[in-house]
Formats: sequence, structure tokens, C-alpha cells
Amino acid sequence: MNASLPDVPEVRVVGLPLLTSGFDLVERLDLAMHLKVHGPLEPIAGEQLATLAEQISLRGRGGAGFPFAKKLRAVAEAAIRRGVRPVVVINGSEDEPACRKDTVLINRAPHLILDGALLAAEALGARTLVVGVTRDSTEASMQAALAERGLSNRRGSILRARVQRNPVRMVTGESSALVRSADGGPPLPPGRKVRTSDSGVGGAPTLLSNAETFAQLAVAARIGAECYRRTGLRDEPGTVLLTLSGAVARPMVVEAPTGVPLRYVLQLAGAPPLPQGVLTGGYHGKWLDAVTAHDAVVSRASLEACGGALGAGAILPLGPGTCPLGEALHVANWLAAESAGQCGPCYLGLPAAARGLADVLDGGGPTALEALREVTRAVKRRGACKHPDGSAAFLESTIAAFTDDLAAHVLGDGCGRPVEGVLPLHDDSPQGQGSSGRKLAVDWTLCQGHGLCADIVPELIQLGPDGFPAVAEAAVPRYSEARAQRAVRRCPALALRIEEAPAAIPAQAPSPGLPMLPRGRGRRALGSGR
Repeated sequence: MNASLPDVPEVRVVGLPLLTSGFDLVERLDLAMHLKVHGPLEPIAGEQLATLAEQISLRGRGGAGFPFAKKLRAVAEAAIRRGVRPVVVINGSEDEPACRKDTVLINRAPHLILDGALLAAEALGARTLVVGVTRDSTEASMQAALAERGLSNRRGSILRARVQRNPVRMVTGESSALVRSADGGPPLPPGRKVRTSDSGVGGAPTLLSNAETFAQLAVAARIGAECYRRTGLRDEPGTVLLTLSGAVARPMVVEAPTGVPLRYVLQLAGAPPLPQGVLTGGYHGKWLDAVTAHDAVVSRASLEACGGALGAGAILPLGPGTCPLGEALHVANWLAAESAGQCGPCYLGLPAAARGLADVLDGGGPTALEALREVTRAVKRRGACKHPDGSAAFLESTIAAFTDDLAAHVLGDGCGRPVEGVLPLHDDSPQGQGSSGRKLAVDWTLCQGHGLCADIVPELIQLGPDGFPAVAEAAVPRYSEARAQRAVRRCPALALRIEEAPAAIPAQAPSPGLPMLPRGRGRRALGSGR
């Protein structure tokens, strides 16, 4: 159920490889093999590098799709204006469970990524390079690559380079969270919107982009803009890396030129010939129905035009034998547990939205559906980072895409299909990154219904119509530990306690980051959690 993807799944290529050149020769291209496969690379002046990025229409491949040339020029202008040297950051923090493209690149072609980052550093006059990673395999590969190039963080080095290791959390890949951790702070968004091109690592202008973006830049610098543009679409030239998982015969990373039919890529991974839907862009992305997915092509513009999203390149088909709303609930629970716990829309809104979807599945009817829509609307554009927005978009797309199943659950007794857990998640355990491994329990022999607990930890405890907690116990995410302990201390009846969670969670159990809803009481929990 919801098994985690391997760090380095199978890699396939449609057409001629660019980023994955040499993968058929060795498992990992060390510096010597990298130079044999790709050849040497000469430095490029700043404006020439920006022009090259413009000519190939290079956009960030981490999900946002921001034009790389615009970002490069913004960093250069800020550095000149302030008279300081900028910093270059490679974001390899690929923490979404459905994405492995950057992890594959770092593990198998780390020097191609470094080529692009060092080109940018040389063009900007940067003297600091930071590589953000979250996995043992990516940390080891990048540390080895820096050593092979003689790069280190020693004082006096012309370019100081280091690897920044962060925990595997959805929010640690956010740019401001990576900058904050590189400065010695917690790997969490700071809650204020500051452009890294103005003030990033150490307060210096910072060029931050994901691993694939820098690798694409290195390829274009070697073969030239004209040759690069011969592959793919005219308005989106080149190739993209896609992670295929979900209802497929085997998960894989595919390098494909833009313009390839999406159905061909799905067939390559062994997806069902007529899927219920295809999730594009990962867990902050959007669903396409089977007909739309059949006609779509792999490109940012094409997917957006038909209601999907390229995002970070995650593609997840769903087979006909599973309940799509139940599958989405597993993801919604995980997204809620991944909250940084720093703002209400995230640590209150996302658990409330997950409970709302559970309430719809639990027979809450049209009232529960409308309440779910209200919560998702209230979450958007109010968070300290983009996590609430992306999670709300996923839920809105889910209820819009599977209308027949939604009607069966809202107006009838459900769709009758099981939840197979085909959408990958990180391995769930009480000691996982999102959970503290503890639970907040209510002692019913002592509880007098004062309700202070619901005021202190509303994301865990909600009151029923009788004024008493609607749940007997709730697993405590890491971001709620301090508030849960405060609730225990302040309970006038001494009816709360924190206990260690069980060592193992059954496959059918709900996410450890959220309380379990009793049958038939989901609507009440949703209303009190808003």
C-alpha cells in the first residue's frame, strides 16, 4: 500500500538522450567518464549565458517554471548594485514521493549538474556553491563529485562548495527553506516572501534552481542553442525528465522530447490502456481524465491548456479497479502531515481539508462536499509558502475530475471499489519525518468538556455537539508537539496525556499525522476544524 519509490528507478529514453547520455554505459558517470561522454566545457560570459538560456527557452524544472535568463540577470543586477558576490544554489531536495528525476540525475550524472552550476557561478563571479539534498544516496554522490573536482568548503578556496543535507520533508524543497537551512536555521519557510535573487544565502543575491535546470544549461552550452532547439517543440525545445509511477507495470524516469504524446509515455511504463485519470505535476498538480490524457502531449503549455500541469514532471495514472477519491485521501492525509506548522492555512486548513474529504467518503452527503470546497477555498493564497496552495489545487482537481465517483459517494453508498494504495508515498511509520511517534489521548473518566484542548490544538482535537472531544486519541505531527504538550499542561481536569504511538501501523490505517474519524461523524469534525 502506497509503497515508496526507489531512489534510482529504471531510466528509459524516447529518441536520442541528452541528459541521460552515457547511462547505458555505466551506473554513475564519474568525472573521467563524464568528460568522455559529454566532452570539456568552456566558460561563458554572463550576458552570453543569459542569451543562451533565452534562446532555448529554459525555464526552471522544479515546478514553478520561472525563466532562467530572467533569474540570472536579476541576480547579476542585484550583486552589482550592492557590490557583493552572489551565491549559487543547486536544489536537489526532491522530497515529493512521486518525483525521482533529480535524484536520478544526482546519483547517475552529478557532473552534468555541476557543469551548469559552475558555468553560472563563473558568469556571476560567485565564490560560494551550495548543493541542497535530502537523501543518503544524493548526498554521497554529490560529495564524491565535489571531491573528484577538487572542490571543498575550505577557507581560501577560489570557489567554496558544500553539500547541505536536510530532512526528507515536502517543505524543505521550498527555495526559502533551503536558503534558511544553508544559513544554519531550520529547513522551513521563514513565513515572509523575499526573492532569493535579492537576498538569499548569507543575505547575498542567490541564483537558486533545481538540478535538472542546471543540467539542461550544461547540455545547451556544449551543443549550442541551434542544435538544442532541433529537439522538441519550437516554443519549448529540448527534452524533459518525467517520473512515471502509480498504476504502471514498473515505475521509471523517462527522458522524452517535448511534443511526445502523453499516451506513448504512459504505454512505455505499462499504464492501463484506459486509465480512470492521470495525475500530472505530482501531488501539487492536477488530474486529467482518460480522454484528455489521450490527446495531450508532453509540454508545459499543452498540459496547462488541457487543465493539467507539468510541474516537476511527475505523471501518475490511476487504474479502473481502485477508488480514486480513496486514493486521493491517502495523499491528502500525507500533505496535511507534511505541514511546517507555521501558519493557520497549513496546520489547520490542510488537516481540515483532509477530514472533509474523509467525511465525503464517509457518507456526509452534499453538506460535507460543500464544506470541503469551503475549506479548500479558504486555504489558497494565505499560506507562508506554496504548500497550502498546491495541496488545495490537488483536492479541487480531484473533486472536479472524478464526478461520477463523487456522485456515488455523495448521493449513494459509494463507488464500491477498494483503495489499492497505488499512489506512492514515503514509507509511513511513527518515526517518519512528519510524525513525532506520539499520540494525544483523552481520558474519558476525567474529561469534563472544558474545551481548552480544542482551542490549543484544533488541528488534532475538535469538539462534538455535546462539547466533548470528537476523538479519543490523535497522532501528533512534529509541528504540533509543543502545542500538544501545552494542551496537556493546561487541561483543568488533567484528562489529557501524551503516549508513545504503536510501533507499527496496519496498511489500512489512516496517516499518522491525522486523527481517525469515527464512522458517521466526519461532518462534525470538519465543521469544528475550520
